[in-house]
Order: sequence, then C-alpha cells, then structure tokens
Amino acid sequence: MRVIALVLSLLAAASGAQAQAPIRTPGISLLGTPALPPDFTHFPWVNPDAPKGGEVALSAIGTFDSFNPFIVRGRAAAASARIYDTLLMRNADEGETEYGHLAGVIEIPADRMSVTFELRPEARFNDGTPVTAEDVAWSFDTLRTKGRPNYRQYYADVTEAVVEGPRRITFRFRSNANRELPMILGELPVLPKHWWEGREFDHPLTDPPVGSGPYRVGHFEFGRTIALDRVPDWWGRDLPTAKGLDNFDRIRTEYFRDSTVAMEAFKAGQIDYRNENVAKEWATAYDFPAVQKGWVRKEAIRHYLPTGMQGWAMNTRRPLFRDRRVREALAMAFDFEWANTNLFYGAYARTDSYFSNSDLASSGVPAGEELSLLERWRDKLPPEVFTTPFRLPVTDGSGNNRDGLRKALALLRQAGWEVKDRKLVDAQGQPFSFEMLLDGPSLERIALPYRQWLSHLGIEVTVRTVDAAQYQRRLDTYDYDMTMTVIGESDSPGNEQTGFWTCGAASLEGGDNLMGVCDPVVDALVPLVVNAPDHAHLLTVTHALDRVLLWGWYLVPNWHVQSVRIAYWDRFGRPDKPVRPGVVFESWWIDAQKSAALEAARSAGP
Repeated sequence: MRVIALVLSLLAAASGAQAQAPIRTPGISLLGTPALPPDFTHFPWVNPDAPKGGEVALSAIGTFDSFNPFIVRGRAAAASARIYDTLLMRNADEGETEYGHLAGVIEIPADRMSVTFELRPEARFNDGTPVTAEDVAWSFDTLRTKGRPNYRQYYADVTEAVVEGPRRITFRFRSNANRELPMILGELPVLPKHWWEGREFDHPLTDPPVGSGPYRVGHFEFGRTIALDRVPDWWGRDLPTAKGLDNFDRIRTEYFRDSTVAMEAFKAGQIDYRNENVAKEWATAYDFPAVQKGWVRKEAIRHYLPTGMQGWAMNTRRPLFRDRRVREALAMAFDFEWANTNLFYGAYARTDSYFSNSDLASSGVPAGEELSLLERWRDKLPPEVFTTPFRLPVTDGSGNNRDGLRKALALLRQAGWEVKDRKLVDAQGQPFSFEMLLDGPSLERIALPYRQWLSHLGIEVTVRTVDAAQYQRRLDTYDYDMTMTVIGESDSPGNEQTGFWTCGAASLEGGDNLMGVCDPVVDALVPLVVNAPDHAHLLTVTHALDRVLLWGWYLVPNWHVQSVRIAYWDRFGRPDKPVRPGVVFESWWIDAQKSAALEAARSAGP
C-alpha cells in the first residue's frame, strides 16, 4: 500500500492555532476522502438485514496443526485469524480506506509523527474480558518480536507503542515520511494478553484461542476439519463495520489431500461453495447433473482490483540462477500462447508487469521524471531498461517456439553454457538441471510441457509435487530451485514492498522475498515507493521499480484473469449491489426458502 493523500473524514475548516490541533476521525483513506460519512450505519454493498443462521461447508487443501496464523512454525487452520478483531476495518468497495472498528476514534497530530487509537468502551474478548490498550500494545510488541518477518518489516518505522490510558494507545514514528503507518497499524489484530500468559507465542498453538471477533473455534480435528461458530452475543454485532456481515452460524472447513478430491466432494454436495482457479476445471468440470438441474450455480464475476504478478519464481540464492541472462533464457522458452490455447481454453491474459491491471504498471521506455530518477543508477542497470520497452515473447501457439528457443540458447551461451551430447553444460562439464517444486497436481499439466520445452535446450528438469505442509516449510527455508509464486499488489504499494524485494528480507526465514532479490537499485527504489508524498511521485517510482524488476528476470511471468470464478449450491442469498472485489463471501447468507427447495429437490432424486 502507499499513501497518495491521507484524508481524514472529519476534517473541518480550520486556521491558525486550530489547524495545529490533532484531527480526530472515525475513518482514514489513502486515496482521497473516505466515501462514507462519519454517521454511516453500514457498508452500502451489504444487506444490513441479512438473516443469521445456518452452516456453510468450505474446503481446503493439505492439513493444519496449529491455531496460530501469525508465526512461521506450524500450519495454521483455515480462517483462524477470523476470530480476532482489528483496530480498523477495510471497506471492500473503496481503495485503501478503513473505518473505526475496535477503535472508535483515530487521532493524528499535525506533524504526523504518531497515531493514537481510542478503543470503544464496549469492546470485549469472547470470554467477557474488556479489550484494553495493554492488549493492543502487547499484540504489537509480540508480533514484532515473535511473529512472521513481515510484521517486523511493516512496523519498522514505529519507535514505540505507548499506553496512555485503559482505552488509549499511541504509536510513535521515526519520521512522518511513511504516511501509510496509521492504516497499517489499524490492521493490527488485537490478541488477549491475559489468555497468552504462560503460553509460548512462537510455538504452534493447539488450544482453541480466545478472540474478540464474530467467530470462535468450535469442533475441530487436526488435519481434517475445523468449524468456526458465530458468537451470538458478539460485542461488535451492531457496528456499522459489521452490519450485514458474518451471517453464517457455522463455517466448517473440510481438508482434502488434493484439489481433485475436493472437487468430487463439492459435486457430491459435501461442500457448498468454491472458488475455481484452474481454467481447465472451469471449462470442463462443471457439467455434472447438479449444474444441469440448476442446483449448482456457476458464475464469473468481474472484479476491479490490481492483479499483481504470478510466475515461475527462480531462487537466485542458487548459483544456477544468479546470472540474469540465464533467467531471461528460461523465460524465452516458455510458450504462453500454446498453453493458453491448449490448457487454459483462452481464458487468460499474459502478465507483463508486477503491478498489472493498474496505472502503476510501467510501459514503453522511461521518460521525464522516471528517466531522471533511473539515470542515477545507469551504470548499475541493464542497458535495455533505458532503450527497449519490456515485452514478453509472443508465439503463434503451435507449440513450435523456435525463435524463443534460439534466443534462449544464445543467452545461455553468453552466460557460459554449451550443448554437448544433447545436454547443456557449463565450462566444467556440469549439467544444467533443477527441480520445479509444486504444492498440488493441478500445476503439473503446465509444468510438464515447460519441462519439455526446456529439454530442447538440453536442460534437465525434475517436477516434484509435495504435500502442503512440506511445501510451506520448504518455502519458509528457501529450499527450492523454481516454484510458482503469486505476488499480490494493491492500489497503493508501500511497506510490503520491503518484504518482497529488499536484500534485508532475502534471508529472513518465512519471508516474502521468495526469489532472493538483492539489488542495490531495488533497495534504493523501495523506500521511495514507501515514502512517495503524492500520487504523481508514486507513479514515477513504482514505474521505475516495476521496470527494474522486469528486466531482472527474476521469474517467468504467467497470466491473470479479470474475474472471480465461483460455483455454489443454490442455497444462498447475497447483496444485489456489485462490489469492487467481485465477491465478498462474508456478506452472503443462507436463504431459508432456497435451501429448503434445494433439499426437497435433492431428496426427490432423479
């Protein structure tokens, strides 16, 4: 995220001494004035009168052995973070805007060197204990010292958390340049200090924890199933940030060993709702009897979000991938057009930016202020950054990618590799070989053709699929050569870029810099993104960062789609207003009439 402008919803005309007074507000935005007034009663895209009740069954792949989603160790249960409230709540239909949730008031001084949150007096944990500023401070300090590395990166510009009263806490900043911090801190999950006393926070948690959110952990069997039960007397049920949301009495998640089994469970009616991320499945797997009878609905819903980057990530910590020419050669060998036609049913567009589907994506060659910025590092950057628009190779889709393979082989030869006896070897005769690590069989159908294309260059590739727990552990410890990665982006990139791209993040266990990017130019650009004072500067520095990353060839770019593909048994009601992400499932509910009609039809049989 990144601040374009910090606009406070209660900002009133002021001058002189009044202009220097702290501004107290129930909502903040990074992209302009918050759309909703201070006295809004609910988000416009929800049904505030949505009925509560019923159970919904969802699916997850793999296993779980912990209820702590905030640490590296263990594999946390699905949606285990949902039992906790945060200080502020995002409005899904606005870009980078948050409104008071646990905190009813946000206070920001004129110098912007701190932010203060005042907790609502009615805020309670689900054991009846009040939520206090001490809990907020303890959560902040604990996550920063014992949580996943991204917390330390997100909170790096916070010098201290000061408890100023039972319900008032102030976070002080190193500078006022990082104007995103109030929103980052607003997303802080508040944990109960009293419940965690005597427990090791940095160890997997097997006791169901206490939270303050709309759900608590119900029935569970580790590795198999977990149910979140709605808290009927939840303290926040009437908040404007909660009305019309979290309507199911129980959210049950069943775990399956792979996506094929999960799909069969959905077809059998054991699972109620699923997102479909595999184009082949979307095109071919939804023609079963329940769809034909109208019992199961299938929809592709347009969204309006940045799509970020997905690709085959190369681990540059491995000597094999340290040469940029080698990485570019591997990208030249990938035939997207063939894959899109033969595997994806033409469903995807090629991704050619880390900030795709947004105005933050670079294009053409640098000019104006971006060129002036990049000139500082001309001697450290590939010449192409300044002279050549970044374009991915385009084939005729026939599967005969001769031009791409010729370019790839030329690059490999420049990097010191030669083909001998149909194998690509280095000067010492060592073969070019590596492993593609996958977390599920659905990716094998694209990994195997890619392996075949690389074999034409004399490269030997092993495709290995492992279970979800082993896959996560290998990612956390960077024990892989190549793997699929997804790097999500927002309308306003900011602090998370430090974790994605910088040298300091490349060695942190459980970090987000999967490719091991460590480049002095990237390290210099990231703080400029984080501290961009306005939208114009943000565009300039983000375009520059995007361009430098693209020409670094750290991954083989994949594809994206501008819709959310969902399938569900027709027993739900949902708001009739469109929403920016396309779907917010938390706003759905069980429609009693539809559910009864569906059960009657299924009971009647063929």
